[in-house]
Amino acid sequence: MRNLNTIGKYWRKKYGEKVYKIPISISGFTCPNIDGTVAKGGCTFCENDSFAPNLQKEKKSDFKLHPKIKENPLLGNQLLQLQAQFDKTKANLTKKFGAKKFIVYFQSFTNTYAPIETLKVLYEKALSFDDVVGLSIGTRTDSITEEILDYLVELQNQDKEIWVEYGIQSAYDEILEKINRGHDFANIKEWILKTKEKGLLVCGHMIFGLPDETQEMMIDSVKQSVALGIDSIKFHPLYVVKNTILTKDFNEGKFIPISEELYIDTLVKSIQLLPEDVSISRVTAGIHNDSLLAPMWCTNKHQQMYNIKKALLKVDLYY
Repeated sequence: MRNLNTIGKYWRKKYGEKVYKIPISISGFTCPNIDGTVAKGGCTFCENDSFAPNLQKEKKSDFKLHPKIKENPLLGNQLLQLQAQFDKTKANLTKKFGAKKFIVYFQSFTNTYAPIETLKVLYEKALSFDDVVGLSIGTRTDSITEEILDYLVELQNQDKEIWVEYGIQSAYDEILEKINRGHDFANIKEWILKTKEKGLLVCGHMIFGLPDETQEMMIDSVKQSVALGIDSIKFHPLYVVKNTILTKDFNEGKFIPISEELYIDTLVKSIQLLPEDVSISRVTAGIHNDSLLAPMWCTNKHQQMYNIKKALLKVDLYY
């Protein structure tokens, strides 16, 4: 029986206790395939609020960040949002679990797609909070620069743990194009390798069930991503939520969501391929609000986890 290496186990071994991730969603951030820089409309499946349904959302602002803007009029409000979201979640986790150590997770949209001056203020503010041991920054490989990577190395050298979480999704260009990703796998490969060369920690996000992607392609995407030297991996089923481009294809019968059986089979086969030093940050995702259209098995996270653990045990893997 192989005891799988999860991110929770990794942190417990490193810090001697459980480390809790606090997700943050700050207004003003966007993506280059939303604002027209590389595409418009965003990824076909993306509705950011559905990825962080429990976060308190600020009123949407017409002003959006871009790396080339000279001033950020939202910065003061963004700092207030950061503080408020962190304080609220930390208080809940401390009360419920006795939590003592935290990673601040910049989650929604592309969290390096802004002037570096803005990023420095936000990241350093997050690291200044009591009991924070590091940051996890969700972003895209087409929205990172050498300057940002060098700055993150500076933060890491201050005895902080810095993770860069890249949305990989697929290693196949035709699939990336179909979901309007706005970049190809060569871009993913280039910037993951550069990030690793700097000595930073990388988590890769994979989505199973993308339009026209076969099981063989999904598993091969995992193989190719792991070969780049990522330190951790997240697995996520593609689900259809309201107010996305994918909704239209689903309603017209042009897209059929992945079944739970196929998802779990693909997941187990992918996990079997992982080197023992690659931690698992997530094996699935659940959504509990009325924005979900399909597949409905994604509404029951507890049942998903039971089924996944059961399937892993059948191949002598313990999660």
